[in-house]
Amino acid sequence: MIKRAFTEHPASVGESYFEHMGMALRFSAKMLLGGLACLVHAFFPFLFVRTGSECIDTLHERMVTNRDRRKCAETAAQMPALPRDGANLTAAE
Repeated sequence: MIKRAFTEHPASVGESYFEHMGMALRFSAKMLLGGLACLVHAFFPFLFVRTGSECIDTLHERMVTNRDRRKCAETAAQMPALPRDGANLTAAE
């Protein structure tokens, strides 16, 4: 039960726990840097003019566009869902 709590979501996107951890850490670093650039841009609009939108585009490309949907679907179909709030959900939900 505990193991599934750590592996269910990574499996649903076709990754192991450690692959997912690495990807999430890279995303968080990119988002933090993009957020700081946006903060500076708020006060100095001539700085980091495209940085925030380029960060969003890059993250979207990595997360959504390039994901291997077949691998994710196959992995999620094999993984039983954890009951949440008393409801039984499928891995795809």
